Amino acid sequence: MFPPIAELIPHRERMLLVDRVLSFEGEQVVAELTVRDDPLFCSDGLVGSWVGLEYMAQTVGAMIGLMSRERGEPVRIGLLLGTRRFSAQVAAFRPGQTLRVEATQAFIADNGLAAFDARILDQDRVLAEATLSAFQPEDVQAFLREVEA
Repeated sequence: MFPPIAELIPHRERMLLVDRVLSFEGEQVVAELTVRDDPLFCSDGLVGSWVGLEYMAQTVGAMIGLMSRERGEPVRIGLLLGTRRFSAQVAAFRPGQTLRVEATQAFIADNGLAAFDARILDQDRVLAEATLSAFQPEDVQAFLREVEA
């Protein structure tokens, strides 16, 4: 059994889009979500496939949170730096649709820079996929102050 998703991802309320972790082993995680009919992302009864990038990023965040907990460390904020090779086979997701998101760590450097291959599935049909680059500084607040200076 995995902890509630809110303990793994620092997002709250409406921005917490992933519902639960289904599996976590080594450098791979599988999460699940139900597409919500929230006006924040839903327009004309559909959620654009571009929101899938956030589904993937939150799944990666859950994996990083689980890895931190395994090491006995607190869950820390990570930053999505970019996306490569995003492709979507659908234009939108339907509210109520249950999606599975899989993410695999491709590499991680000592400085906290990492890349992940991720995909979104409806049953066994791949709906979207991408490679995400992320960064997890030791102290995110100090990092952000440094970037602003």
